[in-house]
Amino acid sequence: MITITSLLPTLVFIAAIGSGLVAGIFFSFSNFVISALNRLQPRQSIAAMQAINVAVLNPLFFSVFFGTGAVCLLVIMLSLLSWSPPSAIFLIIGSLLYLVGTVLVTMRRNVPLNKVLANLSIGSTEDVEHWDNYYIKWTYWNHVRTVAALMAAIMLTTRLCT
Repeated sequence: MITITSLLPTLVFIAAIGSGLVAGIFFSFSNFVISALNRLQPRQSIAAMQAINVAVLNPLFFSVFFGTGAVCLLVIMLSLLSWSPPSAIFLIIGSLLYLVGTVLVTMRRNVPLNKVLANLSIGSTEDVEHWDNYYIKWTYWNHVRTVAALMAAIMLTTRLCT
């Protein structure tokens, strides 16, 4: 008989894979995409990042990004219901790292920066100055998201391996 708590290992596996995949996406941006954009002229960088920010709004990315968040919520609830330290602690911390460090940071930091960039008129007097500010802030918060998603994947995987 399948019980809700018997689904926990499968949900942890899905959350770990999703967290790792999202960490890889963010790592790619932190490691070379945003750096490559910054090597272009600011107006070219803005146009390219505006295009990237439109392209990322797709069902596949949303499924992985928000689906992992939903699974992390389930992992937290099931971990609390079937409390078994220390594994429950790993699962809760890993899930919270993803939810707070990845989803919340994205919604509160990176998305607002992207919205301002989307409304920026290329060729305006402030676009060059805006790119420098955007690049620094967006990259910082992307590093935070990368580390949080990676640590979430590690914490969740650690639980699977014990």
